[in-house]
Amino acid sequence: MAITGRTAFLAALGTLPVALIEPSWTGVLAVNGSLALACACDYALAAPVSRLRLSRSGDTRVRLGDPAEVHLTVTNVSSRPLHARIRDAWPPSSWEPGTEVEGSRQRTRIPAGERRRITTRLLPTRRGDRKADRVTVRSYGPLGLAARQGGHLVPWTLRVLPPFDSRKHLPSKLARLRELDGRTSVLTRGEGTEFDSLRDYVPGDDTRSIDWRATARQNRTAVRTWRPERDRHILICLDTGRTSAGRVGDAPRLDAAMDAALLLAALASRAGDRVDLLAFDRRTRAHVQGRNAGELLPALVNAMAPLEPELVETDARSLVSTILSRAPRRSLVVLLTSLDAAAVEEGLLPLLPQLTRRHGVLVGSVADPHIEEMVRSRGAVEAVYAAAAGTQAQDQRRRTAEQLSRLGVTTVDATPDELAPALADAYLSLKAAGRL
Repeated sequence: MAITGRTAFLAALGTLPVALIEPSWTGVLAVNGSLALACACDYALAAPVSRLRLSRSGDTRVRLGDPAEVHLTVTNVSSRPLHARIRDAWPPSSWEPGTEVEGSRQRTRIPAGERRRITTRLLPTRRGDRKADRVTVRSYGPLGLAARQGGHLVPWTLRVLPPFDSRKHLPSKLARLRELDGRTSVLTRGEGTEFDSLRDYVPGDDTRSIDWRATARQNRTAVRTWRPERDRHILICLDTGRTSAGRVGDAPRLDAAMDAALLLAALASRAGDRVDLLAFDRRTRAHVQGRNAGELLPALVNAMAPLEPELVETDARSLVSTILSRAPRRSLVVLLTSLDAAAVEEGLLPLLPQLTRRHGVLVGSVADPHIEEMVRSRGAVEAVYAAAAGTQAQDQRRRTAEQLSRLGVTTVDATPDELAPALADAYLSLKAAGRL
């Protein structure tokens, strides 16, 4: 049973004259006793909460940053009208900050035997699965003095997908891909290593592309055209260990790595390559394999959505063995991890030769833009020390990248906003050079 503010006001209003005119316990009990009786009657006339039937419908998936609507249908099967205040509880990250109290509470009136649909508008601020909590219903009597209160569990899960902000770079990368593929008009020899077709020689063509046998047969100079290799295997590996939990700006490094992985996957699938995903720290957290181009991106964002960084050290030996087992033929392994010297030198570096002997390896890492700001600091003593610390951190990452390069690994180290396009450019460069 819940008492409303109206009841408290009436109790104070009735007690005050008694206290001022003729103070006595008899007068106070007479006023409050009648009010208590009215509350009991009001409570008895309120629609029962336990007999309500509740169900849900609405959005089950939404991209991070976009609004979602979840509908709650309340059916009043009792013989009394329902005057209620309903609280639809969701995790705090399901709401825009500061709106959770107002957004989760709504008033409704439902006549006996009817139903109403209540819409809850969510704006998630974190990626992952958001599960609805208990629906609390407070049913008021006709006088508004007392209310019945109870809760119902109405399960519903809203999956918040990665935002894929880097998709704005996709048109420019596809234009570069079409140029490599020979589908745009260029005067230079088409890049790539797979023979495509013969065409007539035009001034500016590379003489090394002349096909002398075809020239002799046709009595005119013919040149070979080339295209980048197709149907290559790309394995994108997300390191979900402790280093991926470090926050750069407002998000962990893992989110920036996911964004880069999505752009690379979209580009590689358009290029005719097969793309798989592996998320790993000490065990496999997510795996996507064998999807065609139309199914790839939905499968990737669905697999990435519930991933969270694990505060454990990544088992490099298990990671390498898992990669080798999932990529038995030559592939391009794109490893999105950290370039921290300790993590790489003690874990990954001794095992990289096992990968580079069988696969091409591309390492992408999220750099902290705050370090660049520290390097440019000048003036006060604290700023000078910050600049020295930032320079030392940059030198360590540079030395780590050089160690990887000596093993034949291509390295991309960029800030969260620049990592996705830089990784796509590195992929296109490898494709143009025939190194996939």
